[in-house]
Amino acid sequence: MATETQALRKSGSTLKISSGWFAAGVSFQRALTVLSDGAFKLFAYVSLEADRRTGRYEATQTDLARVLGKSRRIIGKYIAELERKGICSISSGRNQYARNIFEILDDYWPYNRPSIIEEADGKEEDAYVAAARDSFLATGCTGGSFGAGDARTAKILEKRGVSLGELQDALFLGACRKYVSWLNGGSPEPVVSLRYFEPIISEIREQPFPHGYREYLQSKVRQMTRLWEELKPAEGWPNSIDGASR
Repeated sequence: MATETQALRKSGSTLKISSGWFAAGVSFQRALTVLSDGAFKLFAYVSLEADRRTGRYEATQTDLARVLGKSRRIIGKYIAELERKGICSISSGRNQYARNIFEILDDYWPYNRPSIIEEADGKEEDAYVAAARDSFLATGCTGGSFGAGDARTAKILEKRGVSLGELQDALFLGACRKYVSWLNGGSPEPVVSLRYFEPIISEIREQPFPHGYREYLQSKVRQMTRLWEELKPAEGWPNSIDGASR
């Protein structure tokens, strides 16, 4: 990999996209030789989505099954293999709907992690990002991941002066609209990026919610989440459902 990088520099070659890359080096190649094809695919996905500072990533088995096109049972086997082969340490969720916490171990993580002191110093400044992550994943209409790109987006929003309240309002309004689309037979693709909600943030900053509307939307999202979980395995779709038209 280093030789290839040097060759690219000498040739004057440039990347088409300058950001969003993962340092897939010797450890990545080693994982390819010790894991089954399916487990390596899961490892590759977790590596791409993991926080670069910590090497951690959170997702439910259901979300991973959807992203990788496998059953939850098979995903469970791949997760066990990652832990058994010493690739990741995994804190399992209480059930198939709870998030598993993956931490890629040092032998397979190409980035330096912050020391305990550095990590403690960063906790306060990352509070906005942590709240954004929790709210984003709580909508239930996402792909189940909040990666490094989403963390960067959250920091940009914070610098732009977007309050957590405004961000959370946008997340609930966007989630409500997404569920209405799904339940009316729209394409059941999940939201995969925090940037999806940026136009809605602008919309809300121009016209803030009236008193009590936030609580109404939160209740509506919970209601539609339950309805979607009940109806999504069925072949048919509801003809229509009333949702947030704001």
